[in-house]
Amino acid sequence: MDNQITDNIIELLKYYNNPSTGKPYDVKKEVNVVVRNGEANITININPNEIEKFEIDKKNLQERVLSVPNIKAANIIHTAEKKIENIKKPDTTKYNLKAKNIIAIASGKGGVGKSTVSANIAIALKELGKSVSLLDADIFGPSIPRMMGINKKPITNEDKKLIPLDSYGVKCMSIGFLIPEDTPTIWRGPMVMKALEQLFINVDWGETDYMILDLPPGTGDTQLTIAQKVPVKGAIVVSTPQDVALIDARKGINMFKKVNIPVLGLIENMSYFICDKCNQRHEIFSYGGTKNEAKKLGTNFLGEIPLNIQLRESSDQGKPIGVYHKNNEIAKIYLEIAKKIIE
Repeated sequence: MDNQITDNIIELLKYYNNPSTGKPYDVKKEVNVVVRNGEANITININPNEIEKFEIDKKNLQERVLSVPNIKAANIIHTAEKKIENIKKPDTTKYNLKAKNIIAIASGKGGVGKSTVSANIAIALKELGKSVSLLDADIFGPSIPRMMGINKKPITNEDKKLIPLDSYGVKCMSIGFLIPEDTPTIWRGPMVMKALEQLFINVDWGETDYMILDLPPGTGDTQLTIAQKVPVKGAIVVSTPQDVALIDARKGINMFKKVNIPVLGLIENMSYFICDKCNQRHEIFSYGGTKNEAKKLGTNFLGEIPLNIQLRESSDQGKPIGVYHKNNEIAKIYLEIAKKIIE
């Protein structure tokens, strides 16, 4: 019965004039008819500038539809769709950065040592003779000032752009240079995105071989903005070995795939611990999960970094292990990871 009522309404509209054009409705383009249990809902796409004409005609059209046999009720609904050409497209213009290779260091969750990895990869690339810049893109929890031993504010040049602070030959910039260390960043999303934009475009970065981006954890606005606006060459995902961390790491990997940023590889941090007293290897957070995940996803496994007290102390003191303890096994691991990045 409902199908017959629908057909009858459509036939009626073929001979009922659109008040805007004075011609019968084009039922394929302008009208949608849905009938359930004898009640008809008729949606008509209209020109929003002529809504008064349609409202005046609405009662008359409703009476005509109610004359259709077996119909119980009729609702006329007007909608106005914007034309595609009038919809503002998102600005996808890339920031004009002169770094030859921009590498994002990411993690699906916090607490996996991503900032430590970012700082030490930057140092390792510098040790290999590359010019390097390091941008702390974590607005809420900047760690690079502490990691790189910087406790002063940047100055501006004659073009009123901030000059990155040099630390161990690496150009560094962070929101942490501009606000006190113990002051929380209580900002809403638009303010965060504006601050992030300024770290890219209002800083005199100059030319470098590599720019390392220390991203905040997760897959939110910062990551999407960088994907849209920054010419990132590739991303490295940091995870600890246990399953709960790998679940979030997969989310990060899939996010980069969706925004067409290549995943250069995975790093397993806190992979194991060598006891000072017994000299035995202890796999506190399980072991090998990140390597297995890289294999499943068909991406590179860049290396495993153990828990190490000297690494922790050097990071807290702002004295990178690759500078002050070059013979340390972890410093050598970071050099090997940097070599893989260059390759």
